[in-house]
Amino acid sequence: MAGRGRTPEFIEALARGLDVLRSFDADHAHMSLTEVATAVGLARPTARRILLTLQELGYVRAERAGYTLTPRVLDLGMAYVDALGLWEIARPHLQALVGVTGESSSMTQLDGSDIVYVARVAVPKIITLRVHIGTRFPALVTSQGKVLLAALPPERADEALRIPSRSGLPPVLPRERDEIHEMLAEVRARGWALADEELAPGIRSIAAPVRDGHGRVHAAMNVTVHAAETPVRVLVDDYLPHLLRTAGEIGADWARWQRRPMTEEPASGGRSPRSRRDQGVA
Repeated sequence: MAGRGRTPEFIEALARGLDVLRSFDADHAHMSLTEVATAVGLARPTARRILLTLQELGYVRAERAGYTLTPRVLDLGMAYVDALGLWEIARPHLQALVGVTGESSSMTQLDGSDIVYVARVAVPKIITLRVHIGTRFPALVTSQGKVLLAALPPERADEALRIPSRSGLPPVLPRERDEIHEMLAEVRARGWALADEELAPGIRSIAAPVRDGHGRVHAAMNVTVHAAETPVRVLVDDYLPHLLRTAGEIGADWARWQRRPMTEEPASGGRSPRSRRDQGVA
């Protein structure tokens, strides 16, 4: 694992610590020292020192001759979401959309060749893939991923797709570059994207872009259905208008959030500026 960094400033110890945190997931919620060391490719003494450090910092706890993550790891991801204000803004809109369609709705952002879920309101239906905040899927086989890739200039989309997926799913079958760009151009022109059982059998979804106050696409949101229950026609004719309207409402609210008045904290506090809204001022 040594030598991963591209510059002399790369801190291998920090990278290894993050590798250890990422080795835990829903299928490996509790792992022994040996299991962690094997998963990350570290010697046991090195893995032990990292785990003890993370335990002292409050990110893991020792139990039952092994280790588990603590809720404190949520701070690492939610700091990013909170910085954008996306979840707070999107949640009531997602809930309203789910109330109208009776189907799950999510919001994602692009990270390399993957989409990453940053907000979700689900309905209790049997589905073949487990989805939660932080879940990754290959962008090219998802409706939200197509929307996000279509928002990029072609050269940047190429760069993103060259980055190996970290979703843990089998690699996406290769497609010709011209075919990909033709598909993305079509998505860009019509303003929404469809994925019909491309990610997994039985999963069908439609997605639209969410724009910030400057008109830039920074997220995508979707409606996901079970293919056996909901035909494409219903997705496009019935659900898409609600989805497009909701995405526009979230974008408008986000634009207002970005324009919120800023006020400085007292110099002695050593904290960054925050809005009057954050201080409880209307």
